[in-house]
Amino acid sequence: MNLNGIKITWLGHATFLVVTPGGKHMILDPWVTGNPATPANKKSIDRLDYMLCSHGHSDHFGDAVELAKAHNPKVIAIYELCIFLQKKGARQIAPMNKGGTQQVGDIKVSMVNAHHSNTIDDNGVSVPGGEPCGFVIEFENGVKLYHAGDPNVFGDMAIIRELYAPDICMLPIGDLFTMGPKEAAYACSLLKPKAVIPMHYATFPVLTGTPEAFQKELKARGVSVELITMKPGETR
Repeated sequence: MNLNGIKITWLGHATFLVVTPGGKHMILDPWVTGNPATPANKKSIDRLDYMLCSHGHSDHFGDAVELAKAHNPKVIAIYELCIFLQKKGARQIAPMNKGGTQQVGDIKVSMVNAHHSNTIDDNGVSVPGGEPCGFVIEFENGVKLYHAGDPNVFGDMAIIRELYAPDICMLPIGDLFTMGPKEAAYACSLLKPKAVIPMHYATFPVLTGTPEAFQKELKARGVSVELITMKPGETR
């Protein structure tokens, strides 16, 4: 798929570094320091303009506080996560909630539903983090990217398709804590993207879903979509 100037780097698990056509740097679900899938040469983030957090679990949110303090990005998350980060030192927050859309610099962000759980590990204390979510990001070149967060498949993905028509979907396939390959293939039948990037797999042995199994399920369901399988650290 032609990304028209967008650069996407998978840092492993559900973490992506995205560079917009205008050169802005954005991280999705920031977890690099303790992420065993992140290559050593990618664990240092030099610059951030935007940071988007789908929920507060440590494998998606583990570096949010430190990166917010180090780089002063605009933080885009559900209200409760934004307030938590503000109390921890984030200086620019752009809180929102499900159903909302806002323009942040050169990207337009819509917050959509995600069926999962959500708490924050605050130095060993579990605190509420609002509800989990997904994001549809529209870039200035018109390309729309959906980062699903950590959901199971749910029928409202058809609504996401009808309202936002994402071109690229980042979907978990690891199973156990999220969708597995079968549910992710069904999600693609609802979302009908041009391309799909599998994520949230192979980080730990319990995440057993694979791109090969995902491809098999897509074929069995008759879903026509470009499957973009990335290696941690790879840029497309």
